[in-house]
Amino acid sequence: MEHPGHPRVCAVGESVELAPRNPDPDTEYRWSVITAPSDSDVDVDDDEAVQWFSPDAPGRYVLQLTGGGTSHTLTVRAFDAETSPSSGTGVSGHSGASGSGLSGSGSAVGRSGGQSGSARAGIGGAGEGLERPRVHLDTELDDEYLRVHASVDPDDDDTRVEFMLDDRDDLTEGDIHVDGRTLTVARDRLPARARIYAVAVNDEAYGVTDAIDVRREEVTDGGVDVAEASTAAAGSIVVDRPYDPPAWALDSRIYEIYVRAFGDPEEDENRLAGIRKRLDELDELGIDTLWLTPVLQHDGAPHGYNIVDFFEIAADLGGREEYQKLVDAAHDRGMNVLFDLVCNHSARDHPFFQDAYGNPDSEYYSWYEWQENGEPGTYFEWEFIANFDFSELEVRRHLLDAVDEWAPMVDGFRCDMAWAVPNGFWTEVHDRVKTMDSEFFLLDETIPYIPDFQAGLFDMHFDSTTAFTLREVGDGNKPATAILDAIDERRRVGFPDHASFMLYQENHDETRYLSSYGEEAAFASAGALVTLPGAPMVYAGQETGQLGRRDQLDYENVREDIHAHYERLLALRDEHPALTHRAALERVEFSVVEGDEDAVVAYRREAEDGEAVVTVLNFADGTASVTVDTAVGDVDLVTDETVVDGGTVSVSDVVVVPVAE
Repeated sequence: MEHPGHPRVCAVGESVELAPRNPDPDTEYRWSVITAPSDSDVDVDDDEAVQWFSPDAPGRYVLQLTGGGTSHTLTVRAFDAETSPSSGTGVSGHSGASGSGLSGSGSAVGRSGGQSGSARAGIGGAGEGLERPRVHLDTELDDEYLRVHASVDPDDDDTRVEFMLDDRDDLTEGDIHVDGRTLTVARDRLPARARIYAVAVNDEAYGVTDAIDVRREEVTDGGVDVAEASTAAAGSIVVDRPYDPPAWALDSRIYEIYVRAFGDPEEDENRLAGIRKRLDELDELGIDTLWLTPVLQHDGAPHGYNIVDFFEIAADLGGREEYQKLVDAAHDRGMNVLFDLVCNHSARDHPFFQDAYGNPDSEYYSWYEWQENGEPGTYFEWEFIANFDFSELEVRRHLLDAVDEWAPMVDGFRCDMAWAVPNGFWTEVHDRVKTMDSEFFLLDETIPYIPDFQAGLFDMHFDSTTAFTLREVGDGNKPATAILDAIDERRRVGFPDHASFMLYQENHDETRYLSSYGEEAAFASAGALVTLPGAPMVYAGQETGQLGRRDQLDYENVREDIHAHYERLLALRDEHPALTHRAALERVEFSVVEGDEDAVVAYRREAEDGEAVVTVLNFADGTASVTVDTAVGDVDLVTDETVVDGGTVSVSDVVVVPVAE
């Protein structure tokens, strides 16, 4: 039995999932409360291996998990109920409220299976007007001490920092000294591994946890490269920031592949071979990361999300051999591959569900959530899937085995419906794959995004807020300046500065931006994806002018102007540090001399090396004339054309000009 993981944080009235890791379904696991606040009456179900723990008083709880002849302790820190940012979901981190309103199978409000998916629209981590406090940990290491400094935002006397240690490590409260926002530990008191956590909290909300991972490692003759993976070293001590995304993924240029839109079945060309044939073109476009929609055996629906075998590549795509060929070919070109991981449900055609449906005596009946009418739990009245019940160890074991099967073949997982799976399961997946490969990448699909998913669950998040805003701007419902408000929203809801986001304007679930809002808006929106903080994602066909959402890709009628536009824009990410994910974003004052004022926005990006640019976007027809309050150069970095005359910028869709020195 493995330890159940890092300490948990919640507020009174919220719940945290308790579950054994790497479970053996034949082992009997028991939970018990070892330590609790003096005014707490809380208890646990000692015969339930997976359950939800709901603190009833603020303070520190220590729980014990026993099973298989071993035992582990787990700390839960509960803050005052008033600090809950969860908008009433009742679940810390908000993950795992499945949306089916079920009874039975351990389902209840605030647990897997408990809350309406449509009601989740307001869940983003902070109530309206509330700004969650944020924390970031930096370290200072010398010959005698390791010091962990917590910087907070807002930086005021009302925001405090609490440090926590990991129950898995041999570092105790007696080994550390905390003075305000700094934790100090002597080097000689550091064990082989020590994980240190911090959370910012004030009277209104607690924030997202940050962490450092301290390890004793043998230093090679060349030392340790402190510039990579946010790592610092001195002597034999190495300090990592485990909640930072892999360096390769931060500024990746992602390309979503709807796998059954490729290949030519009439020519007997399988889909994966058809994708492989296009890799050189994607490389030339500037793509370095491929997200493939599900490739596993499915029920016949072309999107592939209704899975009938979690361990077999779909025959209609070409099978496992063709998949391996595609991954190898991508790697040969320096591209990374993301596997679309579906954990929330199986297809109703899955043989386990078929055995369980209408048969309470089936060994698989407990694998699924069931409604009182005998139908399986699902979301949004989807009729071809059935939700797994994550309170069953067999379900967790099956899905973890699938993770082990596919993780070694790829570079990361895009995690489908991440909000619908308990966050305790995702933390186990995170730690599991990172142990295999510290550079493995986890991208969550959560709409709207959830700041708590930054704390040891996922490396990057769908920026659905900005995607929605781009559509509202394209439709004329919001001014273009709302795009900057969308970026600011990340901070307000509580994402720390080290969080990362995938920017997109369309995907296989959305209508094409070009067909919905026209060419001018589509060209400007493409500029936003590449020049705002985030990793830009291009949905296959977006760069060729495709109008159908899931149609077979038409390479005979490529819009060369659109393709050239994307090729130029994506190239800027390599050429200009000021456009990378971590470069600073600032608003600039601007005035529209000619054109639609609501359709224009301007902003400045600046890199640590001092390079700075100003981007001006125009979502309307025609050319806008815009003045900005920053001195800029004359030449557009996108087109190499002169676009500034007498201090006035001419912009038809997107212009990126250097800030004058």
